[in-house]
Amino acid sequence: MKKLFIIAGEASGDLHGANLVKSLKKQDNALKIQGWGGERMQAEGTEILKHYRELAFMGFAEVIANLNTIRKNFELCKKQISAFKPDAVVLIDYPGFNLRMAKWIKEQGIKVIYYISPQVWAWKKSRVKTIKKYVDKMMVILPFEKEFYKKYDYPVEFVGHPLLDETEAMQSAFDNEAFLKENNLPLDKKIIALLPGSRTQEVSKMLPIMLEVADKFSAYHFVIAQAPSLSDDYLLSYTQNHPNVSIIKNKTYPLLNEAYAALVTSGTATLETALFNVPQVVCYKGNYISYLIAKNLVDIQYISLVNLILDKELVKELIQNEMNVKSVTEELQKILQPESQEKMLTGYRELVKKLGEKGASERAAKIILNEIN
Repeated sequence: MKKLFIIAGEASGDLHGANLVKSLKKQDNALKIQGWGGERMQAEGTEILKHYRELAFMGFAEVIANLNTIRKNFELCKKQISAFKPDAVVLIDYPGFNLRMAKWIKEQGIKVIYYISPQVWAWKKSRVKTIKKYVDKMMVILPFEKEFYKKYDYPVEFVGHPLLDETEAMQSAFDNEAFLKENNLPLDKKIIALLPGSRTQEVSKMLPIMLEVADKFSAYHFVIAQAPSLSDDYLLSYTQNHPNVSIIKNKTYPLLNEAYAALVTSGTATLETALFNVPQVVCYKGNYISYLIAKNLVDIQYISLVNLILDKELVKELIQNEMNVKSVTEELQKILQPESQEKMLTGYRELVKKLGEKGASERAAKIILNEIN
């Protein structure tokens, strides 16, 4: 019986990990899988040994403040892998942790497979040396990543983007009216989705601004997509004085399927929003010290995946000081206009073409099984 250990340290990693596990089990039902992740991976048959919500430290200042916990996590992960003795370890994004683990895993004589490349093209290009040395197989999901690695003479497999399958499946099985009724949402108002992130660090900076903006748009109903890592009480503490705002937990895709527009925290969510054809304003506000350090280190023109893949500004990005009530209100007002919506939807169609063929998880699963067999 073949065994895999998977490490996913974030909500998006749990989502992609779940789709990967589903495809792996379809191709080899006897496969035994343990790892770090969340409810989605667990639902597909992974024995979860640590939940990603205990791992999410974001930004330089936050990492320094939690160094002791991070150190303990490394030791725990090593013990669990040693006890399980997998044929390979599959690392999903989450580079700060996973690249350090890759070195140790390789030293134990265990195959290292990376699914969803760290964003080494954005910053810390020196990490490519670590990847070449310790990663046996790298699978990438963004079209420009293959060319990036080629410059470093490191062959990678472009498998396409897993979100193409995930979003299509949701759209084809959706009942708009039923969704509105079962979540007590008004039938006579258009929905604007608020995606403030999955970490309290992000939410505390961005949600208050988003809610102040919501107060200015009484003709619309705003709905917060609550990530599984956030508690109900935590979000309710922000929304109690905002009557035109609802919270929906673990239903981000159904919400995007219904939304007319969205305010979105940068990250995978920007791409998810685009694949549901929802016009968006991308927002980001982080710890000020972390932001200053990142600004000097990051070597990219855009922070949203939509703009990065298209290599042009399709969606407006409001970062740090620009993410304020006045700017967000103005940009939201713009994307509610039909001509702005049409322009953005045309750009989204171009984006989908660039993302490649559907079936990323199946292709990735096939490559992994070839590697361990």
